[in-house]
Amino acid sequence: MIPYDVLFGNPAYLKPELSPDGRDLFFLAPFEGVLNVWTAPVDAPSSATVVTRDRGRGVRTFGVCHDGRTLFSLRDTDGDESWRLHLVDLKTGVERCATPLDGVQVRVLAHHRGHPDTLLLGINAARRDLHDVHRLSLSTGELSEVAANPGYLSWIVDADLRVRGGSRMRPDGGATICLDGDDAWLEVPYEDVMSTRVIGFARDGATLYLLSSIGANTTRLYAVDVATGEHTLLAADPTYDIRHVEFDPATLRPQAVVFGKDRDHRVFLDDDHAEEWARISAALPDAEVYADRGDERWILSVVTGADPVRYYRYDRAPGRLTYLFNHQPELDRYRLARMEPFAFTARDGVPVSGYVTWPPGVARQALPAVVNVHGGPWTRHRFGFDEEAQLLADRGYACVQVNFRGSSGYGKRFRNLGAKQWGAAMQTDLLDAVDHLVASGAVDRSRIGIMGTSYGGYAALAGVAFSPGVFRCAISLCGPTSLLTLLAGGPPYRSPLAAFMRAQVGDPETESDMLWERSPLSRAGDIDVPVLIGQGANDVRVTPDEAAQIVEALAAKGLPYEYLLFPDEGHGLARPENRRTYYAAVERFLATHLGGEPTP
Repeated sequence: MIPYDVLFGNPAYLKPELSPDGRDLFFLAPFEGVLNVWTAPVDAPSSATVVTRDRGRGVRTFGVCHDGRTLFSLRDTDGDESWRLHLVDLKTGVERCATPLDGVQVRVLAHHRGHPDTLLLGINAARRDLHDVHRLSLSTGELSEVAANPGYLSWIVDADLRVRGGSRMRPDGGATICLDGDDAWLEVPYEDVMSTRVIGFARDGATLYLLSSIGANTTRLYAVDVATGEHTLLAADPTYDIRHVEFDPATLRPQAVVFGKDRDHRVFLDDDHAEEWARISAALPDAEVYADRGDERWILSVVTGADPVRYYRYDRAPGRLTYLFNHQPELDRYRLARMEPFAFTARDGVPVSGYVTWPPGVARQALPAVVNVHGGPWTRHRFGFDEEAQLLADRGYACVQVNFRGSSGYGKRFRNLGAKQWGAAMQTDLLDAVDHLVASGAVDRSRIGIMGTSYGGYAALAGVAFSPGVFRCAISLCGPTSLLTLLAGGPPYRSPLAAFMRAQVGDPETESDMLWERSPLSRAGDIDVPVLIGQGANDVRVTPDEAAQIVEALAAKGLPYEYLLFPDEGHGLARPENRRTYYAAVERFLATHLGGEPTP
């Protein structure tokens, strides 16, 4: 069996990236048990030295600046999302906090090679619900305001670090993109708001690149002449959205788009770029490959669906690949399961797809299964290495991951089929997936559990509250339990999303009865199977009150439950010791109620 420390402890290596000059490698790795940033010459990764020395939850977000001597990272306090910007001078090793502001959230908006000494930051110091734009000088530490926020949910900044506009939500759940003083440059209908945005500018700022589904079902890539407004279509697919656009790091021209199908599909806009990837694909067949690109060197992340994430250095001139390391070398000792796509038709005729990770070396007959629901819910499961899926498959369960309606990537019609369908059609897609796999004979109907985090935690609780007899047990981590209290809560900087949430989830003023009926808390008395609940005490998105109120309801009715409250976590679990505790409880809980194989 794969030990907890290997799956849920700190990875050995994570998020490698190059310095701007391509000479040095930076990556995350443990230092005294906590994830920190390390660096090494790009051709000698084994000689790495530590750069940051965080003693808390560890570094997750970092970047190397174009001044050649500064590394930045964002860190909060025990998961409260009050991100502060920390800087390290790579020549002296001196570290300082550039934004020592209590209760304030900092976002990195832009940093480009043409302005190596400058970071543009979004800071909500003046108003907690809006982030103003500030300029930080890396050499002097001076922080100055560039633009006060007129109500933007997000800012638009060009390659010359000029603030060009932003996007604000409308009361109907749509959005307005404002550009260069035009407060109505593009009106985005409600149904397109999740798939339409400005993603970048050409180097001269005269052309912008727009992802948009307006007038189409899926997201398309356009080049837009800012002066004339002329749109030139660059890439589109009739069924799948564009997941990612690859830009030339020097010219900022788009060279390829990646469509998020069952497996990623890259379409090239540049012949030289296509030749580059042809060489890479020939050397790394049947793999998903992603690149952190420099001018002459790239760092490649390689995913097969049945292996640890592997990292390579790619030198463009000779076309040479050099293996660096994988994210957890200890996993090489174990047999991993492979994630496989599957598809079915929902009860109302809607095609739905997802993935199943099957226990390796076991006949696919009458297996216990766990429906593992993604969060968001406006995201999706993707092909790749998934720690939870590997744990479940390793212990003998089929891990079922459904991209139910409302999930992203399959076009706006599919995504908007999930509007106001929490606990309804989004939930029945999960039930139809269960029926499909049971009918195939692969899954034992009497041994099915459901689990998830955030929205997935909500769906797990809804599964046992609204569908008695389907699931033998449920596990919810940071899951909402009442849609009314969920919509009423949240940090101030999420208030610009209120119109979007009303359109997608429901309006508490006019649809309170529906929202309460769709809340697992309203049917807590109907839960008759064991429930495991995990929660971070500092979660600002789904506050601890969400967990506390369902725990109180279950306890009052004498219903079986377990409750784990983590005092030093937020929305999800970051500390390896907490992850080990939680997944040990998950494994024991599932083994008790579904009959899988527990760790000795």
